[in-house]
Amino acid sequence: MPSFDLVSKVDLQTLDNAINVVHKEVTNRFDFKGSHVVIDLNKKDFKLNLEADSEMKLQQVIDVLISRSMKQGLAAEVYDLSKEPFQSGKIVKKEVPVRNGIKQEDAKKVVKLIKDSGMKVQVAIMDDIVRVTAKKIDDLQEVIQASKSWNLGIAFQYVNMKS
Repeated sequence: MPSFDLVSKVDLQTLDNAINVVHKEVTNRFDFKGSHVVIDLNKKDFKLNLEADSEMKLQQVIDVLISRSMKQGLAAEVYDLSKEPFQSGKIVKKEVPVRNGIKQEDAKKVVKLIKDSGMKVQVAIMDDIVRVTAKKIDDLQEVIQASKSWNLGIAFQYVNMKS
């Protein structure tokens, strides 16, 4: 039976390249000359630690981060920007987790959306992967098209397509 896996993975090398491009651009920008800006990627925990002189400069760093990441092929949804920045002395800091994998509650939402759509597919949750199986490839393609319209804040990839 045809199947595919719905995943949300971030390639560590691509993420590292995007961070390096952002760091290089920020150090070369005139409005950041002499400013304290730190962009640090914790590869083990998939977290970005951002520091800047002011909240405005921190927001500019985040804007550059998102635009450069998209040019590297990463979706903007991989960054969890929900945490508020906090003041630490004269410096504003922000911790930005990178979403890698589908959380259990998000996987349940995906399964519910697929089942509520009435498509003739079977859905199974396997750790941080959602496997979709159907009798026809056309049904799988319908699921892929439908998943592009969901606003869950998750960057989906479709891998392991088998016919």
